[in-house]
Amino acid sequence: MHNLEKLRLARHLEAVLAPFAGGPGATIGVFRDGETLAHVSGGLASLELGVPIGPATRFRIASVSKQFTCAAVLRLADEGRLSLDEPVRVYLPELPDYGAKLTVAHLLHNSAGIRDMLQLMALGGADLAQPLRRSALVEAVCRQSTLNFAPNHGYLYSNSNFLLAGLVVERIAGVALPDYLRRHFFAPLGMTRTAMVESTAEPVPDLATGYLPEGEGWRRAQHGFPLGGEGGLVSCVEDLALWDRYLSTTGVALAEKLSTQLRFANGLENFYARGQQVRRWRGTLAIDHGGLWPGYKTHFLRLPEHQLGVIAIANNGKTDPLGMAYDAAAVVLGEALAPEPRLPDVSGYAGRWLDPAEPQSADFTLAHGVLSGSAGGVPFPVEATPDGRIAARRGSFVLTCRREGDTLHVEQDAGRVSIWHRVAPGAALPAGLDGTYASADLAATWTIAGDAVHVAGPVVRAAEPWSLAGVEGDVFRIEVPGALYRSVLDVRAEREGGAVRRLHVNAGRVRGIVMEKQ
Repeated sequence: MHNLEKLRLARHLEAVLAPFAGGPGATIGVFRDGETLAHVSGGLASLELGVPIGPATRFRIASVSKQFTCAAVLRLADEGRLSLDEPVRVYLPELPDYGAKLTVAHLLHNSAGIRDMLQLMALGGADLAQPLRRSALVEAVCRQSTLNFAPNHGYLYSNSNFLLAGLVVERIAGVALPDYLRRHFFAPLGMTRTAMVESTAEPVPDLATGYLPEGEGWRRAQHGFPLGGEGGLVSCVEDLALWDRYLSTTGVALAEKLSTQLRFANGLENFYARGQQVRRWRGTLAIDHGGLWPGYKTHFLRLPEHQLGVIAIANNGKTDPLGMAYDAAAVVLGEALAPEPRLPDVSGYAGRWLDPAEPQSADFTLAHGVLSGSAGGVPFPVEATPDGRIAARRGSFVLTCRREGDTLHVEQDAGRVSIWHRVAPGAALPAGLDGTYASADLAATWTIAGDAVHVAGPVVRAAEPWSLAGVEGDVFRIEVPGALYRSVLDVRAEREGGAVRRLHVNAGRVRGIVMEKQ
């Protein structure tokens, strides 16, 4: 890339970041074949102190940490100290025996079926802002009597997988995961500004403060959960560029292992490799992963066929680093990319759609000609697929749709296809819900009174009641307030003799929770 092309890229990124002036912002770095094409920052690392974001600013990169945990596991496997095909219980005997072979490999590929610990804690009344010990998260995982699905029969993003993978590293290596990563990866690569910092209360030099929007202003994001192999890294653009360069050169063997995909039991390929997502984007191989924590967002994109790496990190809860990263890549590669698929007519997608069998629902909104969606309370932009469908542009879940009248043909993980139908707004709540419900898996009770749920869990009683809304028949929704967003639970009331006896609950990363009426 010539100097004038670099200047054009830098000015494009400056324009992208200009709206963040005076508020929390972001930083974007673009690197190619060992060369910095651009590194531009905008906005403030601290609103209180008026400190701008710069090259030295560090951020919590959340789930981008997962590939480093996988790298540690793979290193131990190369040394013959563990086997990816060994059951996890060989290394972590406290994990329940689910009657199926659940391996270390399943953890790394998000195909283990283990329920997400963060969502389990939320269902028990503890939000991310609640200070906890790591043992509480491990106990939540080990309380589960069932899985989301049989190992290798599906994909569902779960932070529990990588918490457990980090514990496996600690058991085998005999040192804490932060020390192992520093010794074997960060120090040798010169990543001196990268560290695993488990406590969100620990002071970190040059760490940007995370902010979330509130009205017309901002509030400091609250986060109290400890962070480990699933998301504990603090880093910066330049350090991640060093990691990208390593994977492209002397670490290419590790890069290949991290991007290795496995097939599900039905023979279909799992797009989630080992702490990385793999797909084709506009004709080229894209390997990427995002990170999300209250007040922080990250996207790390690698396009190895073009020796191109893009890193976008923000301390602004309203940003879209995924979009920023792909936009920057498109500016650099230009006509080398295949044309972007065009969206079909999306005018008929707006509304609420339901798969009553699960139950599971999603909302689509059309505003100013732009379609967006929300599932489980998580908003997502929509993109076109090469075969003429629409898909959620978000790697943490799979949702690809084709509309036929008032039905949606929805493909999800492992090729799972179901037919959803449109539901009318304003449905009443199912009759007879009032009462107290309990789940041993959650070690929690829910007391429903009218249109509110009062929750008492193993760690804390929910600070405010949750709200209920009817969907259709005996299917309803529960909205759970949280530090990141209001998550949505899809619930079906099961009756015996006409009376409600239990609730079947599905959340975004937790399926099949049963609450028994007391």
